[in-house]
Amino acid sequence: MTTATADAARVVVVGAGMAGARLAARVPGVTVIGEETHAPYNRVLLAEVLAGRYAAEVIALPPAEVRRGVRVVRIDRADRLVHCDDGSVVRYGRLVLATGSNPVLPPLRGLGTTMPDGVHAFRTLDDCFALREAVSVGARGVRAVVIGGGLLGVSAARALAACGAQVVLAQQGEHLMERQLDAESAGLLRRHLESLGVEVHTECRVRGLRCADGAVRAVELADGYELAAEITVLACGVRPRTGLAQAAGLDVRRGIVVDDELRTSDPYIHAVGDCAEHDGTVYGLAGPALEQADVLAQVLAGRPARYEGTRALTRLTLHGPAAGPAGPFDLAAFGESRPLPGDDVVRLADATRGAYRSVVVRGDRLAGGVLLGDLAAVGALARTWEDDEPLPAETSLLHLLTNDGGY
Repeated sequence: MTTATADAARVVVVGAGMAGARLAARVPGVTVIGEETHAPYNRVLLAEVLAGRYAAEVIALPPAEVRRGVRVVRIDRADRLVHCDDGSVVRYGRLVLATGSNPVLPPLRGLGTTMPDGVHAFRTLDDCFALREAVSVGARGVRAVVIGGGLLGVSAARALAACGAQVVLAQQGEHLMERQLDAESAGLLRRHLESLGVEVHTECRVRGLRCADGAVRAVELADGYELAAEITVLACGVRPRTGLAQAAGLDVRRGIVVDDELRTSDPYIHAVGDCAEHDGTVYGLAGPALEQADVLAQVLAGRPARYEGTRALTRLTLHGPAAGPAGPFDLAAFGESRPLPGDDVVRLADATRGAYRSVVVRGDRLAGGVLLGDLAAVGALARTWEDDEPLPAETSLLHLLTNDGGY
């Protein structure tokens, strides 16, 4: 193969997260450039590392050749080059942006361009290590405040409690995990967290941080009340990393806009994962990122493949402490758990088994659902929802909640 031909065929991936690593496993000879010094890992399991349940090496992804600790600073689309912060320049035939997302830093008083000591994001393995070190300082349990009651905040609060911290979870919305759960299931989740010692505040707006000597001392609420804090975790969502694409002149809205072949407005550049916006949607979840990487691997191999979107399932297991009455708390949510006027809702609750199931049916289709405790029915329910086909007339709504999904 001549040099020109090799350059034309060379695939360069910017980002060594789950999407970038998946693509590297599917595309021979790909060059992956990653900012983190760690080998690629499963970000979904960071809370398990923080809780001490898994060692960091347990969540490592299959080995991939990655240039670690290197940041791409500029894309030269005319000459198809990427410029890196170590001075190196890499030529590409096809470029894949898998730059992921950054944690959202809320506009809080006391939070500037640099975070005070004791204030942490929870997005990377280094964030995880820093939190574990902070929690382990001192003989008594440190006071930790988690800001944000979504999936990430709930996971972080549970993990910190498992580390022995005194945890307060502050959620601005009416209940926990508002995007995935209905009020009743969120109430069960709240009671579970409280049984583990987590103090939960909902409808609680955070105004700022009170710091002294460059370190956080308290979280200030809008009503003037203060939550004492030696550690504060910002779990306020994520935002696609699009700066590199914007600077290169690619089409960017919320994310980097891609078509069904995950191609950007430049035919030689693709985007996958948290940074990509497909058909107006930025998923920000591991499942869609992996599906996009699989489709793009087929496209880069010259085989026909199209990404048609993902109907994502959220699944979470919160483990109880090593000693104590609380066992694992399993949760799965998909689609729209909040009914609209005219929807049918069927719920089954079994207090003795700690099980709760609820589905929303819109017309003749399954719109969404929530399951807690016993997840035996989740496979059949999720498949029914993903297929988006009319429910069989002979299938009662109640049967959808049985272990076999009514089939």
